Amino acid sequence: MGTIPPAGRLYRFTGLDAAAAGLYASLAAVLSLAAAPVTALVQQILPDPATAVYAINLAFYASVGLFAVASAWRVIARDLLILATRPWFTLAMIPLSIVAMLVLTAVLVTVTGSAKESRNQLGLQSLIQQLPAWFVVPLLVVLGPFVEEYLFRHLLIGKLSRHLNIWVCCVLSGLCFAAIHVVGREGLVLPALAPYLGMGAVLVAVYVWTGKNVVFSYFVHAAKNLLALLLIYAIPPQLLGG
Repeated sequence: MGTIPPAGRLYRFTGLDAAAAGLYASLAAVLSLAAAPVTALVQQILPDPATAVYAINLAFYASVGLFAVASAWRVIARDLLILATRPWFTLAMIPLSIVAMLVLTAVLVTVTGSAKESRNQLGLQSLIQQLPAWFVVPLLVVLGPFVEEYLFRHLLIGKLSRHLNIWVCCVLSGLCFAAIHVVGREGLVLPALAPYLGMGAVLVAVYVWTGKNVVFSYFVHAAKNLLALLLIYAIPPQLLGG
């Protein structure tokens, strides 16, 4: 068995963190402001619109993910080692966390009167229905959740809390996580933000509760996305409004 290393310098910001965050923000801005021209350019190589959108998102998350792994691999190794010391806890808490996420999201959606699915969710459903599962899983279950947990939990809470109050960091993490999923679509209005605020709140909670274990919050995030994919593939498109 290995030993769990001390935190040491694991929560200091590095140049790799700056590169990952800067690349994410820059690419997100480009795709938000110039999605149509970028898609048209990629379609010169990949004529199918769904495949082109998939390729753009895959390149986006893979490029940021490379910097994220290079920066956080020591934290990832430590967190995996910690979870390995209590595997039954991990296996039990992942589904319980997803249930809590679904309940909180339902409450927020009901309170804000946001029964309609967001454009982001509808766009994902449309893309998923046009692509095979072996295309979608690496993006939405592996890469996407890892990059988002690295940015919104590991950086905005784990590292930023060395300089700001941790509760301020938690609020910032949840708000930024929700905002990035609706910016350039519905806008920053509460009904559009509500589903992602519920999801983000639970991810923040499990991250802090497990001692800033980014691997655990990643497992929860990935499992939630996998559940959503299974439901979308299992339910006929006409029932989803497709």
